[in-house]
Amino acid sequence: MNNDQKILNLLGLARRAGKLEAGEDIALKAIRNGKASLVFFASDGGSSSLKKFTDKTTSYDVPFCTKFTKAELADATGIPRTVIAVANRGFAKKMRQYLEQ
Repeated sequence: MNNDQKILNLLGLARRAGKLEAGEDIALKAIRNGKASLVFFASDGGSSSLKKFTDKTTSYDVPFCTKFTKAELADATGIPRTVIAVANRGFAKKMRQYLEQ
């Protein structure tokens, strides 16, 4: 199993554990409140939304990933959203480890 698949599996597990914030408005709120430990933005998402989340995650120092498509994120989590914030440090730490390998 490659690291991308491990990350997607962890996203599914985080979803079942109730540790994801999905959707643009909800993810932005999670970033502002300090709940988001990692943000996934679909690589095929809109450019204006991408800029908004790039700026927001940079200013709040939240790791940001655009590695997966909407379909991959939806398949992993069961939620068809462009933006997914991981609201758990443990899940986010493990996902970042896989992203860096």
